[in-house]
Amino acid sequence: MTDFTVRHPEDHERRPTLDMVARALHHPPLTDRQWSAAQHLFGTERTFGAFERGEPIGMTASAAVELAVPGGRVPAAAVAWVGVRADRTRRGVVTELLTTQLHDCRDRGEPVAVLHASEATIYGRFGYGVSCQAKHLMVERTRVRADVPVTGSVRLLSGAEALTVPRELYAATVPYRPGMITRDESWWRWGHDRVLDRDGYLVAVHRDHHGADDGFATYRPVSLDTFEQPGAGTALEVLDLHAANPGALAGLWRFLLSIDLVTKIRVKSRPLDEPLELLLENPRAVGVLAVKDHLWLRLADLPQALASRGYQPAEPVVIEVRDPRLPENDGRYRISEDGAERTTADADLSLDADTLGMLYLGGWRASTLAAAGRVHTTDPKALARADVLFGGTAVPWCGTDF
Repeated sequence: MTDFTVRHPEDHERRPTLDMVARALHHPPLTDRQWSAAQHLFGTERTFGAFERGEPIGMTASAAVELAVPGGRVPAAAVAWVGVRADRTRRGVVTELLTTQLHDCRDRGEPVAVLHASEATIYGRFGYGVSCQAKHLMVERTRVRADVPVTGSVRLLSGAEALTVPRELYAATVPYRPGMITRDESWWRWGHDRVLDRDGYLVAVHRDHHGADDGFATYRPVSLDTFEQPGAGTALEVLDLHAANPGALAGLWRFLLSIDLVTKIRVKSRPLDEPLELLLENPRAVGVLAVKDHLWLRLADLPQALASRGYQPAEPVVIEVRDPRLPENDGRYRISEDGAERTTADADLSLDADTLGMLYLGGWRASTLAAAGRVHTTDPKALARADVLFGGTAVPWCGTDF
């Protein structure tokens, strides 16, 4: 076993620690310019490093966000930059880092932690569950159907507007789906401003007939030409697309599909229920390249997390939760349309913490998880009640990389 300590890095240790985790994730160390742009993301108070004889060998960090849940919002930790030096893996470093981080979340009053996983086999053993999925699309050139109403117009932004308008629009649309998170200024500087400057992304905004902006798309052209196929044309890569209503969504796609010299559009991580193919003259133009895990969710303070979301009308159900990593979460909870509370009543369903993370946003049905052996019961009626109670009014989706 490796002897190491987990603690907040000192200020002078921040960059070496980030360089270490960049290498662990197969990225080069940050340049001076990149560090200047990124250092505000890694305050020492929300970053934990694993140190061996003063050298960083592992890291995890998080940002404070609000997470949209059925019935409202809950404070959450958006976890990122989890990694261990290649010669120190499988020695308990990640376990210690993530456990320390979860206790820190509880202490901060953040009952939920969320992340995007680099590998699908890592985080379940730490109590994270796949709370929502997303689809990756390739859209061939076609047109939006003529009978889809035109509710406004699209304009390209430049200069300061390209930096400010998406911020305002995103803030106005959150939280229209469970799983969406707030974006602070640090996120916008790194996740939006930097890519516009570095990668040449463009910003298109939809404005309705009343003159109000109600959606935006951030995209860039990518040449498909190769030596063997010099006339392959151009694809559009969509980085960020948010619409406050169906008219704005259709208007943005109408614009993207009308851009000259474009043969296809690729876009990742769209909501499972987004009906793009129904808007198009040729529905077969939409190819689903993959459906993948999108947002992983961990209940750090289970009683507070359960009490912080709403439930649909149904007869109550008692769940028994096992949480080996955070045994203070163990116990039975009565779930009803009035809320959630601890109870000593007999359990109707039993499940582990990672499975409860899958149920939490309403993206999975308890009966589906039971069929997969993840929820245990002898009462099918209890499963039906849980399906209703945990269900939401919209399919969950995050839509923000972090």
